[in-house]
Amino acid sequence: MPFTNKYSDMKNTTELKLTWAEQKGKLKQRFAILTDNDLMLNQDNKDVMLGKIQVKLGKTKEQIDKILESL
Repeated sequence: MPFTNKYSDMKNTTELKLTWAEQKGKLKQRFAILTDNDLMLNQDNKDVMLGKIQVKLGKTKEQIDKILESL
């Protein structure tokens, strides 16, 4: 999954959080229906978060991956 691969090379959690904060803002601008709760990211809920985004936007997993890659 591109989302995982893109972040697997990050050296520390702080860098990941900053990058995700930027991308979360871009997602909320592009898809106003998404809330902070939908985009809450931690290691334990990544799949849940991606599933919420997928359902809320009515997109396939592959489409969500492409959206995240494009940010």
